[in-house]
Amino acid sequence: MSTEVCPGPLGGAAPRESATAHGTTRWLDAEEQRAWRAYMYSWMLLEDRLDRELTRETGISHAYYEILVQLSETEGRQLRMSELADRCLSSRSRLSHAVSRLEERGWVRRQVCAEDGRGQLAVLTDEGFAALEQAAPVHVESVRSHLFDQLDAAQLTAMRDIGETLLRHLNEA
Repeated sequence: MSTEVCPGPLGGAAPRESATAHGTTRWLDAEEQRAWRAYMYSWMLLEDRLDRELTRETGISHAYYEILVQLSETEGRQLRMSELADRCLSSRSRLSHAVSRLEERGWVRRQVCAEDGRGQLAVLTDEGFAALEQAAPVHVESVRSHLFDQLDAAQLTAMRDIGETLLRHLNEA
């Protein structure tokens, strides 16, 4: 294994050659590194901005908002806790904690799954649905202002195409 380095982006250094289980590491070139960093940092900043604005205006964090949205879009406004965790890309324990906080607000309730008597369902209450209805205009305005208003039609098409390509790949796993 070689430890020779070449200048990396932003003044860092990256190994030029590195043996891995799959052969030689395919380091990002300067343009790929620039694209990766722009995507990663812009997405992180966007998520942070959406969360701060939604929390400030409605008292609902973006994570809680997503739970309410997922429940609102299902038949009977309910989902098994495990499926809700998967849809929210959350661990079971983190989701359980979040649902407990939403139960305290009266926005979600848990009930035993009638189909097998073992699983638990998270059920969106009428109060939770009303809170979601009040928060949705704030959320959509933030998304529109900080994302869609910044893109032209060609960029929007490219963003959709890129997103769909990545989803096809990542959902295979």
